[in-house]
Amino acid sequence: MVLEDTALLSRILTLLTLSFHIIYATIGVGVPLMIMIAQWVGIKKNDDHYILLARRWARGFVITVAVGVVTGTAIGLQLSLLWPNFMQVAGNVIALPLFMEVFAFFFEAIFLGIYLYTWDRFEDQRKHLLLLIPVALGAAASSVFITIVNAFMNSPQGFEVLNGELVNVSPFLAIFNPAMPTKVAHVVATAFLTCAFLLASIAALRIIRGSTHIYHKKALHLTMKLGLVFAIATAIIGDFSGKYLAEYQPEKLAAAEWHFETEEGADLVLFGVLDGEEPKYAIRIPYALSILAHSLPNAEVTGLNEFPEDEVPPLWIHYLFDIMVSIGMWLAFIAFVYVAASWRGWKFIKQKWFLWLTLISGPLALVAIEAGWWFTEVGRQPWILRGYMTVEEAATTSGQVDLMIILFAGLYFILGIGTIVVLLRMYKRNPIEKELAAREAQKGGEKE
Repeated sequence: MVLEDTALLSRILTLLTLSFHIIYATIGVGVPLMIMIAQWVGIKKNDDHYILLARRWARGFVITVAVGVVTGTAIGLQLSLLWPNFMQVAGNVIALPLFMEVFAFFFEAIFLGIYLYTWDRFEDQRKHLLLLIPVALGAAASSVFITIVNAFMNSPQGFEVLNGELVNVSPFLAIFNPAMPTKVAHVVATAFLTCAFLLASIAALRIIRGSTHIYHKKALHLTMKLGLVFAIATAIIGDFSGKYLAEYQPEKLAAAEWHFETEEGADLVLFGVLDGEEPKYAIRIPYALSILAHSLPNAEVTGLNEFPEDEVPPLWIHYLFDIMVSIGMWLAFIAFVYVAASWRGWKFIKQKWFLWLTLISGPLALVAIEAGWWFTEVGRQPWILRGYMTVEEAATTSGQVDLMIILFAGLYFILGIGTIVVLLRMYKRNPIEKELAAREAQKGGEKE
């Protein structure tokens, strides 16, 4: 019982840390690309608004990076303290991407510092833009390497266990596991999607509050177009992710869809309430689960009753899956409507009711990110290393986990409030009008 309690407390602390860190990690991956695109557009169009957009986004990004470093360090610490048996395996098999993730972050941080320090030091802004390439690549690479480790947990390979010892270890085979392509692509695409909508929400908020400055309108237009691109990419990758689950983690897909009996032409079940093995009040899309799993409307989909009860994930992950998919569909819809209406010259996208819909899309995107990661981790239960090691087997036996939960919860509360306060003060003290006036004055002085 003590071991089970310790494992539960360890799961709670890990969930708390990941749920907090994933916000900063997502921003850390997605915003550098947004900054780079904004500056590139500004250079291409010779438009100071986009240049300033990149500059202001970069300032805020530095704050989130600083907090992300703290929470990322906390994750590394907790992996060693809370899951020592898992880390013993990971240290022998999948340590390479863990090391490379740190290297990628340093690569990003070095060039980010140079980029920020050299504003206005290049006569040719294109040279300054080049500094953003390693920043964006480093941010994306950092997420790729850490996601490879998570993919390994879902589809472990590259080693064998003989008499309790690891043998025939192949780190590269472990890295290129079946889960890696879809999981990495999905994480990166959703980070770009979420950041596009977060920045669009900020622009929409400023317009709702009465700002008529074209700066905010350009920010909204750029981020909504990027949001549509990455929403489409996410949907395509999500389809591939469903097919991966059908082949390699069928119990997870079946639990997500409350699919109990193996059958052909399976329906996709959205929301509802489970009564025994019968979903009630649910939305059913005929044949959609078979299409998601195997691209054929009459394909056979394995049901939950084919698996041992102790290897079936919690059935409430169904709601996490529904939240993730529903919000993704909403983001794609709202971005498509905005881009189509903008192209056709329809004015309703400038009205407050539509701006409010845009505004809520940013927070909803973060909710989808949280739901997606919860679905990934809880849907793998009872395994920490699928098929090899359960969560209980991996957990620490320390009796101090409850105290750690309190301490880390306090730390995350302070960091979260601090981030909001610092960002609000930063932008309130430097409104866009003030920065544009200063930039015009600087240009006037250079001409004289």
